Amino acid sequence: MDVKEVLRMNRGVADNSYAQNTFTQKVNAITKPLLENTIRGLVLKNFRSYDLLNVADLGCATGPNTISVISTVVDTVKKTCQEINCSTPELQIYLNDLVGNDFNSLFNDLSRIPLHDEDMSCFVMGAPGSFHGRLFPRNSLHLVHSSYGVHWLSQVPRELISKQGLPLNRGKIYISKTSPPIVSKAYLSQFRKDFTLFLSCRSEEMVPESCAVLILHCRESANPWEFRGAWEHLAQAISDLVSEGLIEEEKLDTFNVPYYISSKEEIIDIVEREGSFTIELIETFTADDSKEQDEDIKSKGQKMAKNMRSFTEPMISHHFGNAIMDKLYDRVSCILIEFAAKESTHRTGIKVVLRRKAAISK
Repeated sequence: MDVKEVLRMNRGVADNSYAQNTFTQKVNAITKPLLENTIRGLVLKNFRSYDLLNVADLGCATGPNTISVISTVVDTVKKTCQEINCSTPELQIYLNDLVGNDFNSLFNDLSRIPLHDEDMSCFVMGAPGSFHGRLFPRNSLHLVHSSYGVHWLSQVPRELISKQGLPLNRGKIYISKTSPPIVSKAYLSQFRKDFTLFLSCRSEEMVPESCAVLILHCRESANPWEFRGAWEHLAQAISDLVSEGLIEEEKLDTFNVPYYISSKEEIIDIVEREGSFTIELIETFTADDSKEQDEDIKSKGQKMAKNMRSFTEPMISHHFGNAIMDKLYDRVSCILIEFAAKESTHRTGIKVVLRRKAAISK
């Protein structure tokens, strides 16, 4: 699987689209004050005299989340400049994702927010490409933002296939308690490579004293298999269809997701080893489904299944074929309804603010 070719969210605004089913608005609500404070600090301490501020939203996807980020940047810069009675710089915001992202819908959505008024001009540009490589000129960015993007890997770890060409994580699509030890080691190794490269590329693109605000899926346990989430439920649904003869067992055995759920300690270690940034803040948070506490279990499970479908279907259909998608996600819905009846549903994330060092020695 070429990740750059198949990794994307479901396009458009239809029933199964990412724009209609994303849950990360809740995460944005939790992390918005962090983004506001970071922007305010940048303007007050470092960049108040700049005529232009360059901002990049990496792994932007589409839908209300991206619009919220743009609005937050515009409003916070404008408000901060008014408070200290300085001229408001122009803003250049780059929206980055892989080439398969639905940039057409994304830019259509920009009509919802005012980008130009008498106090400020904001210019928005698409920047397709992988953030596991260089995207922008050297020393050009003042703020980098990425929400629920950096935990996606550039590729499925190659070590999941033996030297004899045999799959080593049979019956699973991610790390599980029954996976051989090589599986968790391979995933961590790939994440180290990718996140290190991400940081190295950003350090070249960002000006000294600029900041990066990163929001990632994370786990609280030191054991990578002690996590129950989307991949476990999806693997169970695929396994059920294998048992029913609707999916070949080989198809399941040869599929692994390009995704890693890191711990806080792993993030700290990688940032410190790479050496280009200091950690201004790092803390975990929980996004609970408190708003849906009174919602019936069936509706909650179905909603969770639609959310899962919105960000997994393109790569799942690429590997398993389009024909079984409805059956597969119907099975996912049943599993999630049963899960929601027994356990509370919440997502654990990690908030990270990194500051680009004034001088970097490597």
